[in-house]
Amino acid sequence: MKRRFLWVLLFVLGTFVVAQSSGNVHGTTSYDPFAYTQHPLGTVWGDPLPDAPALAARGKFMVGVRTLQLFNPNQIDVINTLTSDSTIVYDRPLIVEVWYPAILEPGQVQLTIYTDFLGRSDKPGSLRPYTFLGRATRDARPNTTDGPYPLVVVSHGYPGSRYLLAYLCENLASKGYVVASIDHTDSTYRDVASFVSTVVNRSLDQRFVAREILKMPIWKDLCDPNAVGIIGYSMGAFGALRTLGAGLEENDIVKRYFGRFTPMIVAKPSDEPDPLFKAAVLFAPWGGAVGTSPTGVWNKESLAKINVPTLWIAGSQDDVAGYRGIVNLFESAVNSKRYLLTYLNALHNVAPHPAPPIAKEFDDYYRFADPVWDIWRINNINQHFVTAFFDYYLKRDENAKTYLEVTPTSWPGFKPRTTVGLEFLTVDPRE
Repeated sequence: MKRRFLWVLLFVLGTFVVAQSSGNVHGTTSYDPFAYTQHPLGTVWGDPLPDAPALAARGKFMVGVRTLQLFNPNQIDVINTLTSDSTIVYDRPLIVEVWYPAILEPGQVQLTIYTDFLGRSDKPGSLRPYTFLGRATRDARPNTTDGPYPLVVVSHGYPGSRYLLAYLCENLASKGYVVASIDHTDSTYRDVASFVSTVVNRSLDQRFVAREILKMPIWKDLCDPNAVGIIGYSMGAFGALRTLGAGLEENDIVKRYFGRFTPMIVAKPSDEPDPLFKAAVLFAPWGGAVGTSPTGVWNKESLAKINVPTLWIAGSQDDVAGYRGIVNLFESAVNSKRYLLTYLNALHNVAPHPAPPIAKEFDDYYRFADPVWDIWRINNINQHFVTAFFDYYLKRDENAKTYLEVTPTSWPGFKPRTTVGLEFLTVDPRE
């Protein structure tokens, strides 16, 4: 409670000071001292706490952030098709937030304020905005000095938001990544419209955004097209599994859920992993604990098509995606070099940022919170392992491999006595 009060106080005071300052800071490739004067470490979500593992800290780059409006042409309009006798096609709108290594001009500050929403649009009267502070600079000039950088696509849950993992997006950008986080239409807190649309469009959105970023002039020279990764949370991880080559089982559950759209999402012999994506982080993927099959709605044989390295992150008491179901999916991805990080006794919320101070109602608070774990600490641990994973598999940094070589008695990068409640499993692909 004391830390939350301090956070709110510093947020209010710091925002006022920043607003009043004339600003005279020049861009560098190190931390911005002005930003830390106003908001010292430990006051912005994602900052390393005293017990954070080694790779939780930010990297050498300043971080820029931009908002893009993209349109995926000639997509099925699932919402209107569901109530029509014919298939309706439209240009599907997608808002995408992009974080990237940046150079600050005189007067620019390494701070921004994000606006997101509590409640959800399908519950009348519940939707309301909240703001939180980030360590990024809006529309800063891209830093091409050490580029091109790996591109990482981020995909939220159902419902969700492109800002739900902002702490991780900023952190990766500071380490030399371009990170594109999607607001999936029909599936955000502001437009909760259709679970069917979510299932049909997740993988399509992910594939489109990655390719669109890579061909846009501003990002084309900044991104390495041979080093593209994906991060998915819950239904975002569901979509990522589809992008990696997995499909659903054509069973009664799937037919009941998705009706006429079933042929679009079931496993087919012709379905292959998208070759653009070279590594994936899967937070609590959905669908493995639905029905009586060990892999739920998923086709077990198609999970074997996943042939890129994967990092799976889950809570052992997940009651949304189901921990046993997640483990079943993990075990079925037999051709992937894979890692499983488990937060013992945690529920489903192993990916989002902490609850904002205005989340006073139980439902709002438990969108982010966990009854056992400090979410800020989870965020730091995520930053550590996601950095190690992508640095090794996308940047080919051999030093990063050390942090993935975890044993029951050795956790590289962790301080003494700080691995209680964690389990880490490594499995080689099947020969």
